Amino acid sequence: MVSFQKEISLDPRPRGFHLVTDEILNAIPELQKISIGILQVFIKHTSASLTINENADPTVREDFESHFNTFVPESAPYYRHTYEGSDDMPAHIKSSLLSCSVSIPVSHGKLNLGTWQGIYLCEHRNYGGSRKVVITILGS
Repeated sequence: MVSFQKEISLDPRPRGFHLVTDEILNAIPELQKISIGILQVFIKHTSASLTINENADPTVREDFESHFNTFVPESAPYYRHTYEGSDDMPAHIKSSLLSCSVSIPVSHGKLNLGTWQGIYLCEHRNYGGSRKVVITILGS
């Protein structure tokens, strides 16, 4: 059994849903040595999240953003946590609705994702800045 862990900072991105699969893969050349295993990516923030979805058509990511903004609106009159801006409490809710981590099988040194799957950084703040993720690989 081999284990490996690394913390990286993802480039700052504007609010929205962004493919980060390549950015993560570029940070972990060690993955190529794993025949069978699991990769976990964990984001160390409460106003951004991770998920896996469509990696080809950018309108999917645009639709995600539109839907989440309708589903979890800014400036709702019942929000009490408002001192960090109108996008802060909605960002926390969106982050909890999605996830703080993704786990992906590793096969023959590569992520065993479906043809149209990619890892999304879901940036829920207008100016979230750089985001830290912890990447853990377990395998043989």
